[in-house]
Amino acid sequence: MRIFIEAKPNAKQNKVEKIDKAHFKVSVTSPPVNGKANEAIIRVLAEYFNVSPSHINIVSGHTNRRKVAEIKNI
Repeated sequence: MRIFIEAKPNAKQNKVEKIDKAHFKVSVTSPPVNGKANEAIIRVLAEYFNVSPSHINIVSGHTNRRKVAEIKNI
């Protein structure tokens, strides 16, 4: 399953907001430095979808606020 993400680094709290079936807004407290925000996004999404973080991969948008992620085993 592929989802489209609008990332919000340096947020006050970690949270996932579902916009529609494939679009999500993900807020993380981590800064967008050295991939820390991407790692946090993967952890937050893994908790939201109840899968292991190893089943989530950011496919595109590594340095952009708009990202595409692939989630396996859903």
